[in-house]
Amino acid sequence: MRRGNDFFRKHQYKIAAVCVLAAVLGITGAYMYTGSGFVEEAPQQQVAEKDTEEVQKATQKATAKQEEKPDKKAEKAKEEKQETAKVSAVIPPQKKIADVKNDAVQTEEPKEQPKQPETVETANMEPAVSTELHFSADTGLLWPVSGSVILDYSMDQTVYFATLDQYKYNPAVIISGNVNDQVKAAANGKITDISNNEVTGTTVTMDLGDGYTAIYGQLKEVPYEPGAYLEAGNSLGFVSEPTKYYSLEGSNLYFAMEKDGAPIDPVEFFQ
Repeated sequence: MRRGNDFFRKHQYKIAAVCVLAAVLGITGAYMYTGSGFVEEAPQQQVAEKDTEEVQKATQKATAKQEEKPDKKAEKAKEEKQETAKVSAVIPPQKKIADVKNDAVQTEEPKEQPKQPETVETANMEPAVSTELHFSADTGLLWPVSGSVILDYSMDQTVYFATLDQYKYNPAVIISGNVNDQVKAAANGKITDISNNEVTGTTVTMDLGDGYTAIYGQLKEVPYEPGAYLEAGNSLGFVSEPTKYYSLEGSNLYFAMEKDGAPIDPVEFFQ
C-alpha cells in the first residue's frame, strides 16, 4: 500500500497532465462535432426559408387576384347599370319597340331636294301643256331670232355659199345673229328630235301639227328633251358659234320648214 502511494506521488503530475489533455481533447472533439453539424445544417435552413418565402408570395398573388376579380365584376355591373339608366331616361318604359321605331321615322329630317338649274327668262321657257297641235298660214310664225336674212330659201335655183365657194340649193333661211342671242320657238309645237351634225350643229326638230315641221340649227344650251311641248315665244336655246360650213357667213340661225316632209319657204309665214 505504501508502495502504491509512493507511485502515485511520483507520477501524480503526469496523471494530472494526462487528464487535462484528455479533457482538452474531449472539449475539442465536441466543439468540432457541433461546428460541423452547424455548417451542414445552414444550407438546409436557407432552402427552407426560401421555400417559405415563395409560398408566401404565391399566396399573396392568389389573394390579390381573388380581390381583383370581384372588383372588375363590380365595375362591369356598375357600367351596365348606368347604361340601363341612360336608355330608360331616353325611352319611357311604357313605350313599345314599334312605337320607338315609328317616332324615329317621324322625327327624321326630310332630305333636301336637288336644286333645279336656273334658266334665263324662266317665264318664257316653260313648255306648254300637252295638247293637240294645229298650224295654218293664218296662225303664222314669230321671228325666232332678231336679225336679217343673209341666205334666202331657194329650191328652184341655186344660191352662192361663200364658205363653200359654190352654188347650191338652200332648203332653209339663214338668219344672222350674235353668239348667245336667245332663240325663241316660232310657233306652238312638240320637240321630236334633238341632234348634232357637222353642217348645222345642234339641231332641234319640232312638230307644229297638221303636217308642218320646223327645224332650228346652229343652237347651243337647249334646255329640253324630245317630247317637250313649247308655246310660241318660249326660249329654245341660244345662237352658237357657226360650224365650218358657215364660217364666212358668221354666226347665224338655220331655220327651215317642211309640209308633209317637203321643204317650204318659212318667210311666207313670218308675221
